Amino acid sequence: MGARMNGGLGPSTPGGDQDFASSPAEKKAASITIETELQPNTKKASDHADEATRLLRKGFDGWETAAGLKTVEERWEQQVKNLMARLESEKNALRGASGIFVRTDIGVGDDVSASASKLNDF
Repeated sequence: MGARMNGGLGPSTPGGDQDFASSPAEKKAASITIETELQPNTKKASDHADEATRLLRKGFDGWETAAGLKTVEERWEQQVKNLMARLESEKNALRGASGIFVRTDIGVGDDVSASASKLNDF
């Protein structure tokens, strides 16, 4: 038995694991969800947290706590930037993968159609 992509054990037969593949429509839907839900909602949550932290920091102005909150705020902003970049990357990868699979299928189909078959000689 071979190892499957999801970590389970089982035969590795073509078409045998229906959970592995996804259609171009599913990839497009996932990229749209990232674009219309995850990215804007992440930005909104980040902005809310930034505002709350800034207000809290002002309340502790002159205390060491304000300096600590500033450090937390800077780290938070970097993590949000990393997450937003990752979401953008995943969205683009989904869109690109869908196009690659379609172009590959068309190319293979064209190659098969263009190849000469010895069966045509009979």
